[in-house]
Amino acid sequence: MRSMKRLVAGVLGGGTLVIALTGCDAVQDAQKTAEGVSNAASNAQVCAEAIKIAAFNPDKANPEAAAQSAQDAGNKLSDLANKATNTTVNQALDDLAGTFKEVKPENVVNDSANWLKTKADQVAALTKACTGTG
Repeated sequence: MRSMKRLVAGVLGGGTLVIALTGCDAVQDAQKTAEGVSNAASNAQVCAEAIKIAAFNPDKANPEAAAQSAQDAGNKLSDLANKATNTTVNQALDDLAGTFKEVKPENVVNDSANWLKTKADQVAALTKACTGTG
């Protein structure tokens, strides 16, 4: 009789273990879902901030200040790239940050049209990455 009780206790204990493990899987699934939502929200915030920064256009009247502002914007974009949880968004931000960081005063005066074209292309790539249409 004792061995029967042990067997029943073992089966019931095993059943409890299965239920507990199933519960753990459900908790892990919920946690993964929550992390996914959090990552999506984080990427949305990163993208929104990046688009605001990317609206920068250099002022040809003060090329030194414009170049410095562009480099500052590039640093902010790099910081945002580090926060992006999506690798495509991260890469688009790194590319855009590099474009901003490369601006020199002479570029503002002599090459602003090319820089604006490159920036526009990179902002388009960032927008695609942010919306998942790329």
